[in-house]
Amino acid sequence: MDLDWRVTFFNQAAEVITGIPAAAALGQQCCEVFRANICESACVLRHTLETGKPVVNQPVAILRADGKEIPISISTALLKDERGEVVGGVETFRDLSLVEELRRKIHRQYRLEDILSKSPQMQKIFTLLPEIARSDSTVLIQGESGTGKELVARALHNLSRRAKAPFVAVNCGALPDTLLESELFGHTAGAFTDARRDRLGRFALAEKGTLFLDEIGDISPALQVRLLRVLEERTYMPLGSSKSVKADVRIVTATNKDLAQLVEEGAFRTDLYYRINVVKLTLPRLAERKEDIPLLAQHFIERFNKLKEKKLLGLSHAVLAIFMHHDWPGNIRELENAIEHAFILCSSGLIQPQHLPEHLQPEYQSGLLLTGLTLDEVEKRALWEALERHQWRRLATARELGIDKGTLRRKINRYGLTPPGKTGD
Repeated sequence: MDLDWRVTFFNQAAEVITGIPAAAALGQQCCEVFRANICESACVLRHTLETGKPVVNQPVAILRADGKEIPISISTALLKDERGEVVGGVETFRDLSLVEELRRKIHRQYRLEDILSKSPQMQKIFTLLPEIARSDSTVLIQGESGTGKELVARALHNLSRRAKAPFVAVNCGALPDTLLESELFGHTAGAFTDARRDRLGRFALAEKGTLFLDEIGDISPALQVRLLRVLEERTYMPLGSSKSVKADVRIVTATNKDLAQLVEEGAFRTDLYYRINVVKLTLPRLAERKEDIPLLAQHFIERFNKLKEKKLLGLSHAVLAIFMHHDWPGNIRELENAIEHAFILCSSGLIQPQHLPEHLQPEYQSGLLLTGLTLDEVEKRALWEALERHQWRRLATARELGIDKGTLRRKINRYGLTPPGKTGD
């Protein structure tokens, strides 16, 4: 392009990728040829002409002549004459359609229902879920808040023979005991003040389906007795009624508390604990599965792009470094909130540190100044954490990372990584 943004050269590869003949492109404004999602707001060639700095492999989307949107990566450089004066700019680009298709295949490989993960711990759960879903046994899902317990419960329901029946969720910690009992079992007219008509409870609404009882560790001893009776007899009695109702419902429970410890303290009934703990799934913290952060972040970016009608491209290297070093006490929910916050402040291009919530911005981070981290430093940390997870077993580490042992060995040597207590490879 010249300094008036008109195309002066257009080779055969450009014709193939854009679907536009060179004769039609020459002399046209570049934005009319490419129709990229960054042309108006974040033109990479304008950035290069204004700053003198090249852009390398910037992912963007363009519209082909046939109206189809395709992903490409763009690199830019200044175009100078023999006297060294800038006379325009050069864009080179390559079609990423095949790369995107491979990415989607990998995405499907690491997905079960609405759960995304490539971590070994979660992959084991992925393997178990279809088997567990075939039975009607009660399941206990343990994990910190924000680790995705309800997603796992929904996956169990969707994979089961009850998938066409209702999935009903109740947060037991959000309601006082008296209201929770009525919410679960329903009531008849006159059962208590303001009970003017019969009302179905969640057990009735979940008939032939799945009832998900979240925060089961928060229910009172009295309600624990009633719930135990339902699990043992498969019947319940609405408040104010003298008739028992049969319940064909699968129960899935979840908690962020240590129920075994509550049993020892006498705060949770032993018999109920063993009744709901037929199958137990323990979800890891996000800090224990950091290899999932790029995958989850991209998922949330794609989702918010649709919801907010934007076309953000992804995370900058600095933001990825911040994410990989953060401990994520709020787990996946905190990551999702951070991405949503960034969408408010970032209008286009890549999400930068200044778009993040205050507590994630570098000046508020303790320890390393993360904006100075390079991709190599991020990769080195990721390798170290993967090796630690597998007790430095190289074959298992290579399998998790999706590389061969030879590549892993070269990276270990390149970064000088050694097991704790050793001084050499």
